[in-house]
Amino acid sequence: MSPETENTELVTDLDQVSEYLHEGRLEQAQQLISELHPAEIAHVIESLPAAEREKIWPWIPSEAEGEVLLHLPDEISSALLRKMAPEDIVAATETLETDDLADILPEIPEDTRQELLLSMEMQDRERLESVLSYPEDTAGGLMDLNTIVVRADISLDVVLRYLRRLGRIPESTDHLFVTNREGRYLGVLAISDLLTHDPDLTVAEVIKQDVEAIPADTPANKVAALFENRDLISAPVVDEDGKLLGRITIDDVVDVIRDEADHSFMSMAGLNEEDDMFAPSLTSARRRMPWLGINLLTAFLASWVIGLFGATIEKQVALAILMPIVASMGGIAGSQTLTIAIRALALGRLGEHNARMLLSKELGVGLLNGIFWALVIALAAGLWFDDVQLSIVIGLAIIANLIIAAAAGATIPLFLQRIGADPALAGSVVLTTVTDVVGFFAFLGLATLYLV
Repeated sequence: MSPETENTELVTDLDQVSEYLHEGRLEQAQQLISELHPAEIAHVIESLPAAEREKIWPWIPSEAEGEVLLHLPDEISSALLRKMAPEDIVAATETLETDDLADILPEIPEDTRQELLLSMEMQDRERLESVLSYPEDTAGGLMDLNTIVVRADISLDVVLRYLRRLGRIPESTDHLFVTNREGRYLGVLAISDLLTHDPDLTVAEVIKQDVEAIPADTPANKVAALFENRDLISAPVVDEDGKLLGRITIDDVVDVIRDEADHSFMSMAGLNEEDDMFAPSLTSARRRMPWLGINLLTAFLASWVIGLFGATIEKQVALAILMPIVASMGGIAGSQTLTIAIRALALGRLGEHNARMLLSKELGVGLLNGIFWALVIALAAGLWFDDVQLSIVIGLAIIANLIIAAAAGATIPLFLQRIGADPALAGSVVLTTVTDVVGFFAFLGLATLYLV
């Protein structure tokens, strides 16, 4: 099924549920929701206003509640959990895997959280605490403790009999992990090798030792890059002593990639990817105010630069008409380079080793585009205002601003990353300030020198 078809079906389900609720056909709405996958139910809940979320929540099958909460943004799942009875929360989360439970545990009210931990068996509680001991955005925070471990000195036949006795294997299992008696990771035993080799062979004879383990403190974005580059389905996670802790599976990595994409997209507008679409107006306004305030400061800075050339603008009204063109062209050119640089940083493809090469290339692009569009804009301005000198001034300003925009777009993300700021969040603000200020200063400064 294509993504377009799947999205269309989700919209259809949402529209159908909304129609049933609006018409008071509650039984039909409840029946439709009970037939949906937990992820689809979460999509419907996230797309409904708060009042309707609370109305349909009791209709969700109890065995699906934990999975639904897992797929919801933190803000929404937290709001629903606060309204649930402690025993209902315990029942909803008891079927979740340890790593999944660790994801929603911080959203559970403190008193209920303690009750939930006390209801767990000691071994499960220790496993949960093991996951929680690592930051959420690291390999340790992503890992699943539900793994199958074997020793190198046993035969494949023994492994097969062990698996048959287990009765089931964890999802996304393409390898069994091999450790020594101290629990240190040695390599992997592929399921395909287990099934196709002579059962009398030992694990040591067919083990793959070239599958590197991922340290538990590895950032999540680097984990995603490893899975992409090595086409992994699962990978072992080890501590600093090389002891096997758990595994990361492809479904966890897909979540990381989606979260990274959401973060980058929303950060460009100063928003959080976890923000609730139907949060109260006051809450949303309060969250967006700082971003608007920062943009206001940058706008005042650009206006101040314009104010320096007030006398020039009074003598040449055409300058006021053409100013937005210079700033806009620089902003678009810079944002193109900025997007490339931020993406390269996120994928681990940009660093100090190749930053100069990227800067050199983008300066070349800025120069070529600057010359081409300077000629186009200069010709248009000349025909419009019948002023050759004005055409030359705006052409030179366009070239200067596009070159500066390219340089800023390539270097700003690296600078922000070095000082610990988020390039996706702050990059566009800094870039807009640079292109506006440089564009206005270049255009009006040249106009002051040659036109007045």
